[in-house]
Amino acid sequence: MSYNHFFPTSIKNALSNDPPGAWIPKIPTDCIRLHRGYPASSLVPYDEIKSAVNTLIDNEHDLPLHYLGSAQVGLLKEKIQRRLSERGIVVKDAELLVTSGSSQALDLIARTLLDQTAVVFMEAPTYMEALETFKNYTKQVISVPIDEHGLKVDVLETLLLKRKQEQLPMPRFMYTIPSFHNPSGVTMNPERRHRLLQLASTFDFLIVEDDAYGELSFSEKPIPLKVTDPEQRVLHVGSLSKVVAPGMRIGWIAGAEKLVSACNWFKKDLDHPFAQATIGTYLQHTDLEQHITQLRNAYRSRRDVLVAALEQSMPEYVKWTIPGGGYFVWLHVPNVDTSLLLEKSLSEGVSFIPGKYFFLTPSEGKYYLRLSFSYEEPERMVEGIQKIGELITENYT
Repeated sequence: MSYNHFFPTSIKNALSNDPPGAWIPKIPTDCIRLHRGYPASSLVPYDEIKSAVNTLIDNEHDLPLHYLGSAQVGLLKEKIQRRLSERGIVVKDAELLVTSGSSQALDLIARTLLDQTAVVFMEAPTYMEALETFKNYTKQVISVPIDEHGLKVDVLETLLLKRKQEQLPMPRFMYTIPSFHNPSGVTMNPERRHRLLQLASTFDFLIVEDDAYGELSFSEKPIPLKVTDPEQRVLHVGSLSKVVAPGMRIGWIAGAEKLVSACNWFKKDLDHPFAQATIGTYLQHTDLEQHITQLRNAYRSRRDVLVAALEQSMPEYVKWTIPGGGYFVWLHVPNVDTSLLLEKSLSEGVSFIPGKYFFLTPSEGKYYLRLSFSYEEPERMVEGIQKIGELITENYT
């Protein structure tokens, strides 16, 4: 039986894209997983979360297991508001929506703001799952390049002026990862942040600020775009996945009440009240600042290990930027097809993500790859980098 005629055109268009997760490599047993953007196992506070679950059940019995769940769900929102306030983002209750991870947040924003007539601007490269999500709602996605200082706002301005002259629609929003970018690790400098906000005002578009890694600074702490957002054009998307536990699926949208309310309209009760109550309880009994400081120190050390291994093992023509935070290092390997390199690397028991998955036009990422320093233990990272360096040297030099 054919089911195709049951799907509306918008769904047919979405299903014509590559399937979700096509970028994930098939991993052999005991592979050194340099592709994984996961927190290190030793840094996930599982004992504290276990204690939070026990406390929740002991104190409230079956209540956290019902539809509406525990009062700790509300406490979680208060804790997120407080943390945002400490970072300079002051939002009222109606301006904050807790979501099931940042992935749901991005999907809700797309569902609320996009249709097939809408234009979206994204950085190149960009977070591949955001690219997957937005392409499900519109095919009018336009890339804006980045460099070592983040989004190239001069190129963005040129694109906007050209569209205005040609009477083409402005973007509904510009999606950006300004702090410790995924995959490149770069951070947008203050001047470009200010200019981006000016351009949003001048050309009347919104900004979706993905701040998944914003707390993981290794030295200077960047100021989120949302802090200096007088016109309420920024939808700030955050998450506890990188600083607590990704499996708990805790994220949020902070923005103008009208926009947040529209997102909430479609979210309805698609929550995880038990997970939210658990993390609310965890945060009630945890010094989050101390925990994040521990993460910063640990990931800074891991970054240093990875960078030292690259300096020791890579040919001179391989280049990278040292990230000031986050999880990733982005390599440029001239004239080396990193998809083919991955096949060889997997046979040696080392994984990474080829650059093609981070671009709207995959060929732009042919000679790039992303490495994660967050997940594997340092000695395994060094071993993995040595193997990749040997493959490049032996096959492409």
